Amino acid sequence: LNGIQIHYEATGNGPAVLLTHGYSATSRMWRPQEKAVSERYRLITWDMRGHGETESPADPAQYSETLTLADMAGLLDLLEVDKAVVGGLSLGGFMSLAFHLAHPERVRALVLCDTGPGYRNPEARAGWNKAAERRAQQFEERGLDALGGSTEVRATAQYHRSAQGLAHAARGMLAQFDARIIDHLPEINVPTLVIVGANDEPFLGASEYMAARIPGARLEVIPDAGHAANIDQLDAFNSVLLKFLDALP
Repeated sequence: LNGIQIHYEATGNGPAVLLTHGYSATSRMWRPQEKAVSERYRLITWDMRGHGETESPADPAQYSETLTLADMAGLLDLLEVDKAVVGGLSLGGFMSLAFHLAHPERVRALVLCDTGPGYRNPEARAGWNKAAERRAQQFEERGLDALGGSTEVRATAQYHRSAQGLAHAARGMLAQFDARIIDHLPEINVPTLVIVGANDEPFLGASEYMAARIPGARLEVIPDAGHAANIDQLDAFNSVLLKFLDALP
């Protein structure tokens, strides 16, 4: 797709649900949802550029929000899906919001897991981007030993192929450059589920903000869960997710 080899998995039948992983994790972080969701839905998961078993181009210009959204649209085209529930965790959730902004006609509903909408304040955005640059430098200096310790990263660490790809992804996909996404929240007109782990303190405020700004959005806080609420408390997460999916018009 779009000139690179992309790893994806599609299981089950029914309305499509496209889930995108977080930065430096892979699609395998969604394995705890596979059985429950694919019983009634077509679950599509994939590895973003630079991650897991998807290709990691050497050219840093091949990593961007725009190209990530093109990969998502291309994957839906390949699988002959016109419209899907689109969701993700952390960076995957941000990309899901960006996908709705770029392709609203292809989004049936949104599922935003332990994520945020970016920053309106340029200084706050600059701080985020400095952290993204530090992540990139760590991968270039230490290789895959620089992978973090969060649950979803540990669960999928063995599937990464390229530390340089993760570095490029930090600079081109994790870094943010404007306030389009956060400014777009009040215009979202599809059913939206916001899920966050009760212990995921960095994203509690962002989750509450998104739920307040997106018309009709529902916020679900998963007790005793951290950043990867879908892994930490898979039964509670799956119950919330399926209740939301089953109620969609």
